[in-house]
Amino acid sequence: MKKIVVLISGGGSNLEAIAKACQIGNIPASIELVISNQPNVKGLERAQKFHLMSKVIEHQDFNSREEFDLALLEQILPIEPDLVVLAGFMRILTNDFTKALSGKLINIHPSLLPDYPGLNTHQQAIENGDLMHGISVHYVSNELDSGPIITQGALKIDPAQSVAKLINRIHKIEHAIYPKVIADIAKGYISLQGDQVKFAAESNFGPNHMEFFNV
Repeated sequence: MKKIVVLISGGGSNLEAIAKACQIGNIPASIELVISNQPNVKGLERAQKFHLMSKVIEHQDFNSREEFDLALLEQILPIEPDLVVLAGFMRILTNDFTKALSGKLINIHPSLLPDYPGLNTHQQAIENGDLMHGISVHYVSNELDSGPIITQGALKIDPAQSVAKLINRIHKIEHAIYPKVIADIAKGYISLQGDQVKFAAESNFGPNHMEFFNV
């Protein structure tokens, strides 16, 4: 059984999707620890609902990003996780952190990277008149929202739609794709070799994979 650590900052809807998939056996792994950098967030309630061990490490308690990341690693490394999953974790990570977990650290970002790294991706997509929007799952490198892309999921933008409605649609894609990617990694079907993502024939994904959703 593979071991997973999940990092969150807020609502934790992706955490719940992953926990459900682990619970029913779709992901052959267990979530060993959930860490939030914010107290009293919905994601911690979701962790409790699934009887997951959780810990709050508040970034504002540290004098630097490096000190905060070291505190994270002090909790993560003794677990010897096979995978560390960023699920709405709203912190920029240092080089030391990403190096310590190289090949074991993945993120889901709400845009079709390389478009719109950072925040407010949905608003930017609408304001720029984009026809398509979506999500990217990628291995984490030392640059913000970069690193080798594993897969992407896309939808067609309704220009009359509110940002809130678009966010809701994007969440549906996230909850469908992220657990499947994690399952394939846990089964050994997806791995990072150097700076290249490698896919076994059994994987649900492949190079330059993008799935279109009607949600």
